[in-house]
Amino acid sequence: MKLLRFGPVGQEKPGILDTEGRLRDLSGVVPDITGDCLGDDGLARIAAIDTDSLPLAPEGVRIGACVGKIGKMIGIGLNYSDHAAEAGMPVPEQPIAFMKATSAICGPNDDLQIPQGSEKTDWEVELGVVIGKRAKYVSREAALDHVAGYCVVNDVSERAFQNDRGGQWMKGKCHDTFGPIGPWLVTRDEIADPQDLELWLEVDGHRYQQGNTGTMIFDVATLIAHLSEFMTLEPGDVITTGTPPGVGMGQKPEPVFLKAGQTVRLGVVGLGEQCQTTVPASR
Repeated sequence: MKLLRFGPVGQEKPGILDTEGRLRDLSGVVPDITGDCLGDDGLARIAAIDTDSLPLAPEGVRIGACVGKIGKMIGIGLNYSDHAAEAGMPVPEQPIAFMKATSAICGPNDDLQIPQGSEKTDWEVELGVVIGKRAKYVSREAALDHVAGYCVVNDVSERAFQNDRGGQWMKGKCHDTFGPIGPWLVTRDEIADPQDLELWLEVDGHRYQQGNTGTMIFDVATLIAHLSEFMTLEPGDVITTGTPPGVGMGQKPEPVFLKAGQTVRLGVVGLGEQCQTTVPASR
């Protein structure tokens, strides 16, 4: 299934794509796409519905973040060895984790804000993992049983804020609109192997990133098991699993960063695409 949310910001309704790729309104079945309906029983209930009997969503409606009421968004850094190399950092021995503010989460095609004072706003296409079942001290072997599904994430980062302003990475990771997710959540039964997914990203038509999740240092199951040692993963939590090489700060001979008026397109094959226009941030 491909589950999503649509409508104005703060007023999103739950939706599902039918067999012909049309957006159907699920609000008569579930109140929202949140952790409450992402367990195996909740997903089975949705899967049993005749989607063709559901009302069609309005044509051209805005697509929101594919999960609502997210409790935690956890980022993983330097999870591709070639990305670590372009960042000039050693390959980590254990996963590097950071928190990304839930206020950064937005729809996949919403405007991407360039923060005031920013000179190094960067892009990062990533595979997002949505938790469906509470996970605490889970084994790697059982970890994927706790996944509801997968989605596209752009882990937007302001590199100067991240690396030069002191403290943790979160200063560069949490600005409004720095966490577009979606367009939809693809349930795990449709993804045969999360370690065999192609990722890509373009800015103004130029392809900067092209990778495959098979080259992750720490795979999805390892990340879930590892994180569950340090915190309880709750239904609806999102893990964004790291980016392949080709980010702006790694470009040669000079880094390339985003500025207002550009178009960022990205996707994960089988999980859909995002398209953002960069705009100056306002208060």
